[in-house]
Amino acid sequence: VQLVESGGGLVQTGGSLRLSCATSGFTFEEYSIGWFREAPGKQREGVACINMPGDMTDILDSVKGRFTISSDNSRNTVYLEMNSLKPEDTAVYYCAADPVFCTIRRPREDHKYGMDWWGEGTQVTVSS
Repeated sequence: VQLVESGGGLVQTGGSLRLSCATSGFTFEEYSIGWFREAPGKQREGVACINMPGDMTDILDSVKGRFTISSDNSRNTVYLEMNSLKPEDTAVYYCAADPVFCTIRRPREDHKYGMDWWGEGTQVTVSS
């Protein structure tokens, strides 16, 4: 199983980025995938999940209306569209996959939210 994030970078407040999570090694339509972030000095935080099948999504309250999670089954890729970015969105963003379920609301003791597979992360920096 491989998850490769891309699309991070440096952007000014109010700007936009689209993160991509390219996956391989499993049947994409059968896995749930999420985006999580980790800011310096803070615990990992769940940002958005998309649960397959059915594409049910869940979004962190503080990014609702600004971030959108979506998937492209033809490309085995999940996206996180981020608009109106704020300095507090600065973090390393990780995508993760699980064959059962994705939740942003139960970090568990290891802060892996029960997700089986993780990418290496991509840095997002929002300047003020």
